Amino acid sequence: MADYLIELLASLCAVIIVLTLHEFAHAFVAYKCGDPTPKWNGRLSLNPFRHFDLVGLLCFTFVGFGWAKPVAINPDNFRKYRLGMGLTASAGIVMNYLTALLVYPLYLIVWFYMPSVPFVADLLEYFFYFVFAYSLSFFVFNLLPLYPLDGFRILDAFNKRRGKIYRFLRNYGQYILFGLIVESFLCQLLVRFGVPQMAMFNILGWFMRFATDILGWPITALWGLIPW
Repeated sequence: MADYLIELLASLCAVIIVLTLHEFAHAFVAYKCGDPTPKWNGRLSLNPFRHFDLVGLLCFTFVGFGWAKPVAINPDNFRKYRLGMGLTASAGIVMNYLTALLVYPLYLIVWFYMPSVPFVADLLEYFFYFVFAYSLSFFVFNLLPLYPLDGFRILDAFNKRRGKIYRFLRNYGQYILFGLIVESFLCQLLVRFGVPQMAMFNILGWFMRFATDILGWPITALWGLIPW
């Protein structure tokens, strides 16, 4: 029970870091591209409370996938409309990957050199690993072309056509997204209650494994070159 509480606390702290950096990146890039709206709304800040969506935070903590409060922008203020839209939409996922890149060596330092101090060592080990893993999973999660995720906004920025597929993703993306999160939560719940076969049907869980195993490989390989 104590290990689970430590893991849960580390997960919550990691989510706070990952979501805050993601949304701050959107706000910062939008501001630099000429739109003062994020600053006026108080989103040009590293204060986590400026960015939280309670439901999204809880989903991320317990399921591994969630969201923060979207950064409001006015693209008419961008000096170059499509470039500003594309850079702003991409900023969050770029920040997530950079976060994973910079945090992974901290995880290795704790793993190899942290003294076995009760509670502290486990908390730091879980925390840095979760920041690494959640950053990568949020990177992949937000690339899904479903409204209101970044993947849809990137598609919206560079796609001039507004066909049936675009309208479908725009109108129903959030419902598909919610369904996937609920399905992932139920699968994880059943696994915890002794039905391990349900892990095969956890669709968002596949994205988590893809993120950590495939997209995380360049990061782990790079830092693995150091003789720790």
